[in-house]
Amino acid sequence: MILIHKATIINEGASFTGSVLIDNNLISEVFRADEIIPETILNSSTIIDARDLWLLPGVIDDQVHFREPGLTHKGDIASESRAAIAGGVTSFMEMPNTKPPTITLDLLEQKFEIASNTSFANYSFYLGATNENLDELKKVNHKEVAGVKVFMGSSTGNMLVDDKMVLQAIFAEVDTLIATHCEKEEIIRANAARYRAEFGDDVPIQYHPLIRSAEACYRSSAEAVELADKYQSRLHILHLSTEKEISLFDIKPLTEKKITGEVCVHHLWFSDEDYARYGTRIKWNPAVKTRQDRGALMQGLLKNKLDVIATDHAPHLLEEKQGGALKAASGGPLVQHSLQMMLELAKKGKITKEQVVNKMCHAPATLFQIEKRGYIRKGYYADLVLVNPNKPYTITKDNILYKCGWSPLEGEIMSTSIEKTILNGKIAFENGQVNNIRGEMLRFDR
Repeated sequence: MILIHKATIINEGASFTGSVLIDNNLISEVFRADEIIPETILNSSTIIDARDLWLLPGVIDDQVHFREPGLTHKGDIASESRAAIAGGVTSFMEMPNTKPPTITLDLLEQKFEIASNTSFANYSFYLGATNENLDELKKVNHKEVAGVKVFMGSSTGNMLVDDKMVLQAIFAEVDTLIATHCEKEEIIRANAARYRAEFGDDVPIQYHPLIRSAEACYRSSAEAVELADKYQSRLHILHLSTEKEISLFDIKPLTEKKITGEVCVHHLWFSDEDYARYGTRIKWNPAVKTRQDRGALMQGLLKNKLDVIATDHAPHLLEEKQGGALKAASGGPLVQHSLQMMLELAKKGKITKEQVVNKMCHAPATLFQIEKRGYIRKGYYADLVLVNPNKPYTITKDNILYKCGWSPLEGEIMSTSIEKTILNGKIAFENGQVNNIRGEMLRFDR
Protein backbone atom coordinates (compact mmCIF):
# COMPACT_ATOMS: atom_id res chain seq x y z
CA MET A 1 0.00 0.00 0.00
CA ILE A 2 1.03 3.62 -0.61
CA LEU A 3 -0.12 6.48 1.63
CA ILE A 4 0.14 9.96 0.14
CA HIS A 5 0.29 11.84 3.42
CA LYS A 6 -0.79 15.38 4.32
CA ALA A 7 -1.20 16.73 0.79
CA THR A 8 -3.37 19.64 -0.25
CA ILE A 9 -6.00 17.65 -2.13
CA ILE A 10 -7.69 19.55 -4.97
CA ASN A 11 -10.84 17.68 -5.91
CA GLU A 12 -14.50 18.32 -6.74
CA GLY A 13 -14.36 22.07 -6.25
CA ALA A 14 -12.51 22.10 -2.93
CA SER A 15 -8.96 22.19 -1.59
CA PHE A 16 -8.26 20.57 1.77
CA THR A 17 -5.43 18.87 3.64
CA GLY A 18 -5.69 15.12 3.62
CA SER A 19 -4.16 11.76 2.83
CA VAL A 20 -4.94 9.18 0.16
CA LEU A 21 -4.36 5.46 0.61
CA ILE A 22 -3.64 3.39 -2.49
CA ASP A 23 -4.08 -0.38 -2.41
CA ASN A 24 -2.98 -2.11 -5.60
CA ASN A 25 -4.42 0.01 -8.43
CA LEU A 26 -7.27 1.68 -6.56
CA ILE A 27 -7.84 4.47 -4.07
CA SER A 28 -8.93 2.59 -0.95
CA GLU A 29 -9.40 5.54 1.45
CA VAL A 30 -9.38 9.34 1.47
CA PHE A 31 -8.64 10.81 4.90
CA ARG A 32 -9.22 14.44 5.81
CA ALA A 33 -6.74 16.12 8.12
CA ASP A 34 -9.02 15.81 11.16
CA GLU A 35 -9.45 12.05 10.69
CA ILE A 36 -7.16 9.67 12.54
CA ILE A 37 -5.34 7.26 10.27
CA PRO A 38 -5.07 3.81 11.90
CA GLU A 39 -1.61 2.77 13.06
CA THR A 40 -1.92 -0.43 11.06
CA ILE A 41 -2.07 1.65 7.86
CA LEU A 42 0.77 3.95 8.90
CA ASN A 43 2.97 0.96 9.78
CA SER A 44 2.22 -1.13 6.70
CA SER A 45 2.26 1.54 3.96
CA THR A 46 4.96 3.19 1.91
CA ILE A 47 4.47 6.81 2.98
CA ILE A 48 4.93 9.70 0.55
CA ASP A 49 5.32 12.91 2.55
CA ALA A 50 3.21 15.36 0.55
CA ARG A 51 3.27 18.36 2.86
CA ASP A 52 3.36 21.58 0.81
CA LEU A 53 2.36 19.66 -2.33
CA TRP A 54 -0.90 19.63 -4.27
CA LEU A 55 -2.57 16.30 -5.05
CA LEU A 56 -4.74 16.25 -8.18
CA PRO A 57 -6.50 13.55 -10.20
CA GLY A 58 -4.55 12.60 -13.31
CA VAL A 59 -5.32 14.82 -16.30
CA ILE A 60 -7.47 13.29 -19.07
CA ASP A 61 -6.69 14.74 -22.52
CA ASP A 62 -9.51 14.07 -24.96
CA GLN A 63 -7.63 15.16 -28.08
CA VAL A 64 -4.08 14.20 -29.01
CA HIS A 65 -2.27 13.20 -32.21
CA PHE A 66 0.50 10.74 -31.36
CA ARG A 67 1.32 10.05 -35.06
CA GLU A 68 1.41 6.26 -35.05
CA PRO A 69 1.23 4.54 -37.48
CA GLY A 70 2.93 6.06 -40.50
CA LEU A 71 4.13 9.41 -39.17
CA THR A 72 6.44 8.17 -36.46
CA HIS A 73 9.32 10.45 -37.45
CA LYS A 74 7.29 13.14 -35.60
CA GLY A 75 6.15 11.08 -32.63
CA ASP A 76 4.70 7.73 -31.64
CA ILE A 77 2.45 6.33 -28.95
CA ALA A 78 5.41 5.44 -26.73
CA SER A 79 7.27 8.76 -27.00
CA GLU A 80 4.28 11.07 -26.68
CA SER A 81 2.55 9.11 -23.88
CA ARG A 82 5.87 9.19 -22.03
CA ALA A 83 5.86 12.99 -22.32
CA ALA A 84 2.22 13.02 -21.18
CA ILE A 85 3.04 11.11 -17.99
CA ALA A 86 5.84 13.57 -17.20
CA GLY A 87 3.23 16.33 -17.41
CA GLY A 88 0.63 14.66 -15.19
CA VAL A 89 -1.56 13.49 -18.08
CA THR A 90 -2.54 9.92 -17.18
CA SER A 91 -5.13 9.23 -19.90
CA PHE A 92 -5.47 10.25 -23.53
CA MET A 93 -7.84 9.83 -26.46
CA GLU A 94 -6.00 9.80 -29.77
CA MET A 95 -7.13 10.99 -33.18
CA PRO A 96 -7.42 9.02 -36.45
CA ASN A 97 -5.44 11.18 -38.91
CA THR A 98 -2.47 8.84 -39.05
CA LYS A 99 -1.04 7.10 -42.13
CA PRO A 100 -3.07 5.20 -43.10
CA PRO A 101 -5.95 7.04 -41.44
CA THR A 102 -7.82 5.05 -38.80
CA ILE A 103 -11.07 4.60 -40.71
CA THR A 104 -11.74 0.86 -40.32
CA LEU A 105 -12.25 -1.30 -37.26
CA ASP A 106 -9.25 -3.42 -38.24
CA LEU A 107 -6.97 -0.37 -38.30
CA LEU A 108 -8.46 0.80 -35.02
CA GLU A 109 -7.72 -2.57 -33.42
CA GLN A 110 -4.12 -2.31 -34.60
CA LYS A 111 -3.72 0.95 -32.70
CA PHE A 112 -5.17 -0.57 -29.55
CA GLU A 113 -2.65 -3.40 -29.91
CA ILE A 114 0.27 -0.97 -30.28
CA ALA A 115 -0.88 0.99 -27.22
CA SER A 116 -1.26 -2.14 -25.10
CA ASN A 117 2.44 -2.85 -25.65
CA THR A 118 3.94 0.63 -25.67
CA SER A 119 1.74 3.29 -24.02
CA PHE A 120 2.97 4.83 -20.78
CA ALA A 121 -0.52 6.27 -20.12
CA ASN A 122 -4.10 4.99 -20.24
CA TYR A 123 -5.54 5.18 -23.73
CA SER A 124 -8.44 5.13 -26.12
CA PHE A 125 -8.86 6.08 -29.78
CA TYR A 126 -11.37 7.63 -32.18
CA LEU A 127 -12.52 6.06 -35.42
CA GLY A 128 -12.33 8.52 -38.31
CA ALA A 129 -15.30 9.28 -40.53
CA THR A 130 -15.14 9.50 -44.33
CA ASN A 131 -17.66 9.87 -47.11
CA GLU A 132 -17.59 6.08 -47.54
CA ASN A 133 -17.36 4.32 -44.14
CA LEU A 134 -20.73 4.84 -42.47
CA ASP A 135 -21.18 1.10 -41.89
CA GLU A 136 -17.89 0.93 -39.97
CA LEU A 137 -18.87 3.90 -37.80
CA LYS A 138 -22.10 2.19 -36.80
CA LYS A 139 -20.18 -0.85 -35.47
CA VAL A 140 -18.06 1.06 -32.94
CA ASN A 141 -17.70 -0.60 -29.52
CA HIS A 142 -19.08 2.07 -27.16
CA LYS A 143 -17.28 0.55 -24.17
CA GLU A 144 -13.79 0.89 -25.64
CA VAL A 145 -13.78 3.57 -28.33
CA ALA A 146 -13.74 7.26 -27.38
CA GLY A 147 -15.99 8.25 -30.27
CA VAL A 148 -16.23 9.00 -33.98
CA LYS A 149 -14.14 11.88 -35.36
CA VAL A 150 -15.65 13.98 -38.15
CA PHE A 151 -13.56 16.57 -39.99
CA MET A 152 -15.97 19.27 -41.13
CA GLY A 153 -13.03 21.23 -42.55
CA SER A 154 -9.87 20.40 -44.45
CA SER A 155 -7.94 17.38 -43.24
CA THR A 156 -5.29 14.88 -44.19
CA GLY A 157 -6.05 11.83 -46.29
CA ASN A 158 -9.68 11.29 -47.22
CA MET A 159 -11.27 12.21 -43.89
CA LEU A 160 -12.92 15.45 -44.97
CA VAL A 161 -16.64 14.64 -44.82
CA ASP A 162 -18.03 17.02 -47.41
CA ASP A 163 -20.95 14.95 -48.72
CA LYS A 164 -23.97 16.51 -47.05
CA MET A 165 -26.06 13.34 -47.28
CA VAL A 166 -23.31 11.33 -45.59
CA LEU A 167 -22.89 13.99 -42.91
CA GLN A 168 -26.60 13.88 -42.14
CA ALA A 169 -26.51 10.08 -42.02
CA ILE A 170 -23.63 10.14 -39.53
CA PHE A 171 -25.57 12.41 -37.18
CA ALA A 172 -28.77 10.44 -37.68
CA GLU A 173 -27.46 6.87 -37.51
CA VAL A 174 -24.21 6.74 -35.50
CA ASP A 175 -25.15 6.00 -31.91
CA THR A 176 -22.01 7.20 -30.14
CA LEU A 177 -20.23 10.45 -29.36
CA ILE A 178 -19.43 12.46 -32.50
CA ALA A 179 -16.38 14.70 -32.12
CA THR A 180 -15.97 17.36 -34.79
CA HIS A 181 -13.28 19.59 -36.21
CA CYS A 182 -15.32 22.54 -37.42
CA GLU A 183 -14.02 24.96 -40.06
CA LYS A 184 -15.95 25.82 -43.22
CA GLU A 185 -13.86 24.69 -46.16
CA GLU A 186 -15.40 27.00 -48.77
CA ILE A 187 -14.68 30.08 -46.65
CA ILE A 188 -11.09 28.98 -46.03
CA ARG A 189 -10.48 28.40 -49.75
CA ALA A 190 -11.88 31.81 -50.68
CA ASN A 191 -9.79 33.55 -48.03
CA ALA A 192 -6.65 31.67 -49.09
CA ALA A 193 -7.21 32.67 -52.72
CA ARG A 194 -7.56 36.31 -51.69
CA TYR A 195 -4.27 36.39 -49.79
CA ARG A 196 -2.47 34.26 -52.38
CA ALA A 197 -3.44 36.86 -54.99
CA GLU A 198 -1.79 39.52 -52.80
CA PHE A 199 1.31 37.67 -51.58
CA GLY A 200 1.76 34.64 -53.82
CA ASP A 201 2.32 31.29 -52.12
CA ASP A 202 4.37 32.82 -49.28
CA VAL A 203 1.55 34.40 -47.26
CA PRO A 204 2.93 35.77 -43.93
CA ILE A 205 1.93 33.77 -40.86
CA GLN A 206 -0.03 36.64 -39.29
CA TYR A 207 -2.70 36.12 -41.96
CA HIS A 208 -3.35 32.53 -40.88
CA PRO A 209 -6.24 33.48 -38.51
CA LEU A 210 -7.74 35.59 -41.32
CA ILE A 211 -7.59 32.70 -43.78
CA ARG A 212 -8.95 30.18 -41.27
CA SER A 213 -11.24 32.88 -40.00
CA ALA A 214 -13.66 33.22 -37.11
CA GLU A 215 -16.52 33.08 -39.60
CA ALA A 216 -15.22 29.80 -41.04
CA CYS A 217 -15.22 28.33 -37.54
CA TYR A 218 -18.62 29.67 -36.54
CA ARG A 219 -20.42 28.63 -39.72
CA SER A 220 -19.14 25.07 -39.45
CA SER A 221 -19.81 24.77 -35.71
CA ALA A 222 -23.32 26.14 -36.21
CA GLU A 223 -23.95 23.50 -38.88
CA ALA A 224 -22.79 20.76 -36.53
CA VAL A 225 -25.05 22.02 -33.74
CA GLU A 226 -27.99 22.25 -36.14
CA LEU A 227 -27.48 18.63 -37.20
CA ALA A 228 -27.09 17.45 -33.61
CA ASP A 229 -30.26 19.25 -32.58
CA LYS A 230 -32.17 17.80 -35.51
CA TYR A 231 -31.12 14.20 -34.88
CA GLN A 232 -30.56 14.40 -31.10
CA SER A 233 -26.96 13.31 -31.57
CA ARG A 234 -24.25 13.35 -28.91
CA LEU A 235 -21.96 16.08 -30.28
CA HIS A 236 -18.61 17.26 -28.92
CA ILE A 237 -17.01 20.18 -30.81
CA LEU A 238 -13.23 20.20 -30.50
CA HIS A 239 -10.75 23.08 -30.14
CA LEU A 240 -13.16 26.03 -30.17
CA SER A 241 -11.28 29.22 -30.95
CA THR A 242 -13.72 32.13 -31.25
CA GLU A 243 -15.99 34.25 -29.10
CA LYS A 244 -18.83 33.88 -31.59
CA GLU A 245 -18.95 30.09 -31.28
CA ILE A 246 -19.67 30.29 -27.54
CA SER A 247 -23.21 31.45 -28.32
CA LEU A 248 -23.94 27.97 -29.67
CA PHE A 249 -23.68 26.33 -26.23
CA ASP A 250 -26.00 26.20 -23.23
CA ILE A 251 -25.33 26.67 -19.53
CA LYS A 252 -26.56 23.52 -17.84
CA PRO A 253 -25.06 20.61 -15.85
CA LEU A 254 -22.65 18.58 -17.92
CA THR A 255 -24.63 15.38 -17.32
CA GLU A 256 -27.64 17.01 -19.00
CA LYS A 257 -25.80 18.19 -22.11
CA LYS A 258 -25.91 16.47 -25.49
CA ILE A 259 -23.81 19.18 -27.15
CA THR A 260 -20.48 20.03 -25.51
CA GLY A 261 -17.38 22.05 -26.31
CA GLU A 262 -13.64 21.74 -25.82
CA VAL A 263 -11.05 24.51 -25.50
CA CYS A 264 -7.34 23.87 -26.04
CA VAL A 265 -4.55 25.29 -23.93
CA HIS A 266 -2.94 27.18 -26.83
CA HIS A 267 -6.14 29.11 -27.49
CA LEU A 268 -6.12 30.16 -23.82
CA TRP A 269 -2.40 30.99 -23.76
CA PHE A 270 -1.57 32.68 -27.06
CA SER A 271 -3.26 35.34 -29.21
CA ASP A 272 -2.67 36.67 -32.72
CA GLU A 273 -0.35 39.27 -31.17
CA ASP A 274 2.10 36.42 -30.56
CA TYR A 275 2.67 35.48 -34.22
CA ALA A 276 5.35 38.18 -34.43
CA ARG A 277 7.36 36.44 -31.70
CA TYR A 278 6.64 32.75 -32.31
CA GLY A 279 5.87 32.63 -36.02
CA THR A 280 4.71 29.27 -37.32
CA ARG A 281 5.52 27.54 -34.02
CA ILE A 282 2.03 28.62 -32.94
CA LYS A 283 0.31 27.73 -36.20
CA TRP A 284 -2.65 25.48 -35.41
CA ASN A 285 -5.93 24.63 -37.11
CA PRO A 286 -8.16 26.25 -35.96
CA ALA A 287 -5.87 29.24 -35.76
CA VAL A 288 -4.90 31.16 -32.64
CA LYS A 289 -7.09 34.24 -32.88
CA THR A 290 -7.53 37.58 -31.08
CA ARG A 291 -6.99 38.57 -27.48
CA GLN A 292 -10.75 39.13 -27.25
CA ASP A 293 -11.42 35.59 -28.46
CA ARG A 294 -8.94 34.24 -25.92
CA GLY A 295 -10.62 36.08 -23.06
CA ALA A 296 -14.09 35.01 -24.18
CA LEU A 297 -13.06 31.35 -24.31
CA MET A 298 -11.87 31.53 -20.72
CA GLN A 299 -15.12 33.15 -19.67
CA GLY A 300 -17.03 30.45 -21.53
CA LEU A 301 -15.23 27.84 -19.45
CA LEU A 302 -15.83 29.67 -16.18
CA LYS A 303 -19.55 30.04 -16.95
CA ASN A 304 -19.77 26.34 -17.90
CA LYS A 305 -20.89 27.06 -21.43
CA LEU A 306 -17.71 25.25 -22.52
CA ASP A 307 -16.75 22.03 -20.84
CA VAL A 308 -13.22 20.63 -21.10
CA ILE A 309 -9.63 21.73 -21.61
CA ALA A 310 -7.39 19.63 -23.87
CA THR A 311 -4.23 20.06 -25.95
CA ASP A 312 -4.72 18.92 -29.56
CA HIS A 313 -1.09 17.80 -29.10
CA ALA A 314 0.22 17.46 -32.66
CA PRO A 315 4.01 17.22 -33.06
CA HIS A 316 5.87 18.11 -36.25
CA LEU A 317 9.57 18.37 -36.92
CA LEU A 318 10.80 21.95 -36.89
CA GLU A 319 11.66 21.75 -40.59
CA GLU A 320 8.01 20.89 -41.25
CA LYS A 321 7.01 24.12 -39.50
CA GLN A 322 8.95 26.25 -41.97
CA GLY A 323 7.11 28.51 -44.40
CA GLY A 324 4.22 30.90 -44.04
CA ALA A 325 0.50 30.67 -43.50
CA LEU A 326 -0.06 28.33 -46.46
CA LYS A 327 3.03 26.11 -46.31
CA ALA A 328 4.01 25.45 -42.68
CA ALA A 329 2.50 22.40 -40.99
CA SER A 330 -0.29 23.13 -38.53
CA GLY A 331 -0.05 21.79 -35.00
CA GLY A 332 2.40 21.70 -32.14
CA PRO A 333 3.45 19.67 -29.08
CA LEU A 334 1.91 20.61 -25.71
CA VAL A 335 0.88 17.51 -23.73
CA GLN A 336 3.93 17.56 -21.41
CA HIS A 337 3.19 21.08 -20.18
CA SER A 338 -0.59 21.58 -20.41
CA LEU A 339 -1.24 21.20 -16.68
CA GLN A 340 1.57 23.59 -15.79
CA MET A 341 0.23 26.08 -18.35
CA MET A 342 -3.22 26.05 -16.80
CA LEU A 343 -1.86 26.30 -13.25
CA GLU A 344 0.18 29.28 -14.44
CA LEU A 345 -3.01 30.93 -15.68
CA ALA A 346 -4.54 30.12 -12.29
CA LYS A 347 -1.66 31.88 -10.55
CA LYS A 348 -2.36 34.93 -12.74
CA GLY A 349 -5.99 34.93 -11.58
CA LYS A 350 -7.54 33.88 -14.89
CA ILE A 351 -9.03 30.69 -13.43
CA THR A 352 -8.85 28.91 -10.07
CA LYS A 353 -6.84 25.74 -9.51
CA GLU A 354 -10.10 24.00 -8.55
CA GLN A 355 -11.59 24.98 -11.92
CA VAL A 356 -8.46 23.73 -13.69
CA VAL A 357 -8.96 20.32 -12.07
CA ASN A 358 -12.63 20.36 -12.98
CA LYS A 359 -12.05 21.12 -16.66
CA MET A 360 -8.97 18.91 -17.16
CA CYS A 361 -9.82 15.92 -14.94
CA HIS A 362 -13.44 15.72 -13.77
CA ALA A 363 -15.25 17.03 -16.85
CA PRO A 364 -13.54 14.77 -19.42
CA ALA A 365 -14.31 11.75 -17.23
CA THR A 366 -17.96 12.78 -16.92
CA LEU A 367 -18.39 13.85 -20.55
CA PHE A 368 -16.98 10.61 -21.98
CA GLN A 369 -18.43 8.47 -19.15
CA ILE A 370 -15.02 7.00 -18.32
CA GLU A 371 -15.23 4.27 -15.71
CA LYS A 372 -13.72 5.15 -12.31
CA ARG A 373 -11.23 7.82 -13.37
CA GLY A 374 -10.92 11.59 -13.19
CA TYR A 375 -11.73 12.01 -9.48
CA ILE A 376 -10.07 11.36 -6.13
CA ARG A 377 -12.70 8.98 -4.77
CA LYS A 378 -12.66 5.73 -2.86
CA GLY A 379 -12.85 2.83 -5.30
CA TYR A 380 -11.54 4.84 -8.26
CA TYR A 381 -8.32 4.05 -10.08
CA ALA A 382 -5.31 5.69 -8.48
CA ASP A 383 -4.39 8.04 -11.33
CA LEU A 384 -2.89 10.96 -9.42
CA VAL A 385 -0.48 13.87 -9.78
CA LEU A 386 1.60 15.55 -7.10
CA VAL A 387 2.42 19.16 -7.97
CA ASN A 388 4.95 21.36 -6.20
CA PRO A 389 3.45 24.87 -6.30
CA ASN A 390 6.66 26.46 -5.02
CA LYS A 391 9.26 24.93 -7.34
CA PRO A 392 9.81 26.88 -10.58
CA TYR A 393 10.42 24.88 -13.74
CA THR A 394 12.10 26.17 -16.89
CA ILE A 395 11.12 24.46 -20.14
CA THR A 396 14.26 23.71 -22.16
CA LYS A 397 15.32 21.38 -24.95
CA ASP A 398 17.05 19.26 -22.31
CA ASN A 399 13.83 18.39 -20.45
CA ILE A 400 11.43 18.15 -23.41
CA LEU A 401 10.42 14.52 -23.99
CA TYR A 402 8.60 14.93 -27.31
CA LYS A 403 10.13 12.95 -30.16
CA CYS A 404 10.10 16.11 -32.29
CA GLY A 405 12.45 17.71 -29.75
CA TRP A 406 10.95 21.19 -29.42
CA SER A 407 8.16 23.18 -27.79
CA PRO A 408 6.72 26.64 -28.48
CA LEU A 409 7.16 27.18 -24.73
CA GLU A 410 10.96 26.85 -24.69
CA GLY A 411 12.42 29.36 -22.24
CA GLU A 412 9.16 29.79 -20.31
CA ILE A 413 9.50 29.57 -16.53
CA MET A 414 6.54 27.82 -14.93
CA SER A 415 5.92 28.44 -11.24
CA THR A 416 4.92 24.82 -10.60
CA SER A 417 6.67 21.48 -11.10
CA ILE A 418 5.28 17.98 -11.53
CA GLU A 419 6.76 16.01 -8.61
CA LYS A 420 5.19 12.59 -9.19
CA THR A 421 2.65 10.98 -11.47
CA ILE A 422 0.88 7.86 -10.22
CA LEU A 423 -0.74 5.60 -12.80
CA ASN A 424 -3.10 2.83 -11.71
CA GLY A 425 -1.51 2.85 -8.27
CA LYS A 426 2.13 2.76 -9.45
CA ILE A 427 4.64 5.59 -9.46
CA ALA A 428 5.08 6.33 -13.15
CA PHE A 429 7.11 9.56 -12.91
CA GLU A 430 9.38 10.95 -10.19
CA ASN A 431 12.68 12.79 -9.89
CA GLY A 432 12.39 13.88 -13.50
CA GLN A 433 12.28 10.31 -14.79
CA VAL A 434 9.49 8.27 -16.37
CA ASN A 435 9.35 4.71 -15.06
CA ASN A 436 8.70 1.72 -17.31
CA ILE A 437 5.01 1.24 -16.50
CA ARG A 438 2.27 0.59 -19.04
CA GLY A 439 -1.15 2.20 -19.14
CA GLU A 440 -4.49 0.45 -19.52
CA MET A 441 -7.32 0.72 -22.01
CA LEU A 442 -9.96 3.21 -20.93
CA ARG A 443 -13.43 1.78 -20.41
CA PHE A 444 -16.57 3.82 -20.96
CA ASP A 445 -19.76 3.37 -18.94
CA ARG A 446 -22.16 3.85 -21.86
